[in-house]
Parts: sequence; structure tokens; C-alpha cells
Amino acid sequence: MTPEDQFAYEAAQERVKKIKGLYTHAFVYVVVNALIIFSIARELPDNETLFQPGVFSTAFFWGIGLLGHALSVIIPEFILGKDWEERKIQQYMEDEKKK
Repeated sequence: MTPEDQFAYEAAQERVKKIKGLYTHAFVYVVVNALIIFSIARELPDNETLFQPGVFSTAFFWGIGLLGHALSVIIPEFILGKDWEERKIQQYMEDEKKK
């Protein structure tokens, strides 16, 4: 495998790792928040509704964090282009050779 192929493979591997982390985060978000909301719903008296501010606060604030995670995975490629990381690494490698 050539150094360029090795570099491309490692970059793809890192990208897949980031996406897998996002999927894991989303799965845990759904499961944990479903359990929290279900447990709150079981404990509510008959005359109260589930739609109260405190019931969904964990899902809301964690959702903001999940959105941030998603944007950190998606935005760099969208804004900077798919090969931005590769170009920067090549630039740093060339700078190191010049020293």
C-alpha cells in the first residue's frame, strides 16, 4: 500500500469512527430519554398531563448537545470540503520537511 493510500485509508477510518460515535450518541439519547419519560409518565397522578416543562428538559438540553455533536461531524466536510483535512496534513508534512 502506498503512503497516499495508507493516508486515505486512515482518513476514511477516522471519518467512520466519528460517524459511528454520532450514531452511538443518538441511540443512547433515544433510549435514555424514552426511559426517563416513561418513568415520569408512570408516576404522574391521573389528573396531570405529561406535557409539563420539566418532563422534557433532559431531552431538550441533551438534544442541544447531540445537535452540537452532529454539527461537529457534518459541518467541517460540508463547509471545508471533503479533502480539506488531507490538504492541511500535506501542508504540515511539507512544512516539516522544510525545517
